Amino acid sequence: MPKLKTRKAAAKRFRVTGSGKKIVRRKAFKNHLLQHKSSERKRRLSHLTLVSKQDEKNVRLMLPYI
Repeated sequence: MPKLKTRKAAAKRFRVTGSGKKIVRRKAFKNHLLQHKSSERKRRLSHLTLVSKQDEKNVRLMLPYI
């Protein structure tokens, strides 16, 4: 059976935690148009967050070797 292919776009966007049980991602809305956003909001958007349980199955299908 051939090897499964990794979706490279997803591989660049998601990482697995140390335990391997959770997937983390960056938050949206932190790339441009930042001048009207408050410092507090930009700081909150800088943190990583967990992928929701509903989306985690689809992310794992795109990344078979994580």
